[in-house]
Amino acid sequence: MKRKIITTSDGSKTIQIEDWNEQYHSIHGAIQEANHVFLKHGLLFFNAEFDSASIEHASKSEPISILEIGFGTGLNAFLTLIEAEKLNLKLHYTGVEAYPVQLEEINQLNYVELISKSHEAVFNTLHSTSWETPHDITPDFKLEKQEKFFKDITAVNAYNIIYFDAFGARVQPDLWTEDIFKIMYNALQDNGILVTYSAKGSVRRAMQAVGFIVERLPGPPGKREMLRALKKSS
Repeated sequence: MKRKIITTSDGSKTIQIEDWNEQYHSIHGAIQEANHVFLKHGLLFFNAEFDSASIEHASKSEPISILEIGFGTGLNAFLTLIEAEKLNLKLHYTGVEAYPVQLEEINQLNYVELISKSHEAVFNTLHSTSWETPHDITPDFKLEKQEKFFKDITAVNAYNIIYFDAFGARVQPDLWTEDIFKIMYNALQDNGILVTYSAKGSVRRAMQAVGFIVERLPGPPGKREMLRALKKSS
């Protein structure tokens, strides 16, 4: 399918699949969407809840474990790494992607320029490291990229947070079904959360059907709502 680099409303670039009229990130602002959905309502929410002792964890020294559904351009991982540095957090980050983005496309993105020029080498390392093997990107950020379909994820009780950033249900409805969310539910630890930009009623009902407690939250620019789902401890 034909792909091109486009500029979103906040000046950050993303990849558009022209045949689908679908983008890797919101046309209303790639960086704004990532910060709002995945950082604010994902990582920062989980960390705040943990600090308030409402989320039980074996040890404060244990890394927070994140699964990203759709590693894509690496934007979410890049922002998460930088935020974790600010908060002095240790992270294990797993990015799943069936069709890895090509380096020539990555090189046309402007995330380093807009987010942190001092992290240029880190951004490049996120993309240059090999797949299927954990790598220490920094002393406190371990990355494992897995090239597979989401339906093939077999992890159980492995993650604290899931960034669900698949292509939209309009173009890939099979990624937003009860079957997929059951895999996500199983992959999360108790009191783990899943965050996504989607707010479709069918998505919310699929999440609830497999056991998630789901809340609607204000969405990023250009979108009224988003969803956050909790796997409550049994």
